[in-house]
Amino acid sequence: MKKILSLALAALMLCTACLTMASCSKETFVIGITYFEPMNYMDENGKLTGFETEFATAVCEKLGYEPEFVEIDWGTKETELNAGNIDCIWNGMTITDERKEQMGISNPYMENKQVLVVKAENAEKYSTAEGLTGAAICAEAESAGEEVATTDAAFAGVSYTAVSTMAMALMEVAAGTSDGCVIDFVTSIGMIGEGTDYADLVVVDAFEFAPEYYGIAFRKSEPDTLEKFNNAIAELMADGTIDAIAAKYKLDGQLVK
Repeated sequence: MKKILSLALAALMLCTACLTMASCSKETFVIGITYFEPMNYMDENGKLTGFETEFATAVCEKLGYEPEFVEIDWGTKETELNAGNIDCIWNGMTITDERKEQMGISNPYMENKQVLVVKAENAEKYSTAEGLTGAAICAEAESAGEEVATTDAAFAGVSYTAVSTMAMALMEVAAGTSDGCVIDFVTSIGMIGEGTDYADLVVVDAFEFAPEYYGIAFRKSEPDTLEKFNNAIAELMADGTIDAIAAKYKLDGQLVK
């Protein structure tokens, strides 16, 4: 009996050791992000959450990676990626031809557009290009919003300022330092309007900027990694996992399948 118990104990210890080793050997995948709702942000308990956070975690779990989220400077994202400081950029990144030349970009997973956000009391005032003349407008540096604010004819007569994040752009408008900001539509869903910190801010519906698509950026030199993630995302789209995550953040209508 003692021999049997000893063998059983030894087997249990071996299994435990194997599980521990498997856990320890799980490869960390470093994901570059910036903080903005509803994509990546801290909840009331100080825990990182959001659509991109849950999305990336689900894909990494499927592929056997341990995700590690690292805040980056959006203006130096390509440098951070190519230097190996992060393994991907997963942060509501608009797909552009220039970015596709510099990095390996995933299949599009979400449709987006740029919108003008102002105080509700000024929505009618800033509903035309003429009304915007002389207005102070801001956007996140190196973002699709900046591209629109600096090239679209509607903003030809504005005074433009770049800020560090979309969250900062909204703060500028709320404080009255800027008259409006150009941000992602998906950001406006989670960050402005009733029940948010910016209940007095609204999207100016009079303007409609071209649709765009989000993708995840990987190093150009690692096409196998890109393919793995594309395949895993397709499977999670097909089985409804991504739909369920998106619905929590009112983004299910924006998914590209």
